[in-house]
Amino acid sequence: MSAIRVLLIILAAVTMLGIWLTGFDKAHWVLYLPVIMLGFAGITGFCPGIMILKKLGLKGPSLNG
Repeated sequence: MSAIRVLLIILAAVTMLGIWLTGFDKAHWVLYLPVIMLGFAGITGFCPGIMILKKLGLKGPSLNG
């Protein structure tokens, strides 16, 4: 597993910890989107945000290694 994939998983976990400490009933549903997307990108290696930015002409990191 590459360092960037581990970083994405850690970011998802820290964000989820913040939501948990705030209270699941008090956190807005939008705060769950980054947790889901970061976890998905970290586990699968497929990040839709990076792919969109690459299509727009920007250079980005490769999640595959």
